[in-house]
Amino acid sequence: MEVARALLGKILVHSDTGPGRGKERWAAARIVETEAYLGTNDPAAHAYRGVTPRTQVLFGPPGHAYVYLIYGMYHCLNVVTEADGTAGCVLIRAAEPFANLNGSASGPGRLTRALRIDLAHNASDLTRGPVTIREPATSEKFETAVSPRIGIREAADWPLRFYIRGNLHVSGPRGVRD
Repeated sequence: MEVARALLGKILVHSDTGPGRGKERWAAARIVETEAYLGTNDPAAHAYRGVTPRTQVLFGPPGHAYVYLIYGMYHCLNVVTEADGTAGCVLIRAAEPFANLNGSASGPGRLTRALRIDLAHNASDLTRGPVTIREPATSEKFETAVSPRIGIREAADWPLRFYIRGNLHVSGPRGVRD
């Protein structure tokens, strides 16, 4: 939960130089909404049933990306948060466009689409790139709000969703954004 709160206001950057792309492209957004998933103790977490080929990255080391496909069409970006051998992650639910974004980043699928993040980024080190999380150049004061997570069935009432109160880029219906 501490990491989910601490990620608010950080800058998510994707620096991209792939074959046939020429010059480096980059995009950046300010994280405005997160959700914590508590590993094997959380029935809503992918790691709840233990280590599988898909969930292996969730069991460490921390600071790596866990990217998965949902509904066969949207990617979701998570940050692995616990020590090697212990599962836990934070879903990046929404971000405020900062620079060179390809569309809205309000919602986990829109965020990855706007930042061009996909399964190729799974297990990548978020401190080395191509996707990184950085401190903002200047600190900005904001109020953190807490609510239950969105769009899950198990442990749906757990208050593990954190967001910047009043930010227009937070996802979900109006009642869960204010």
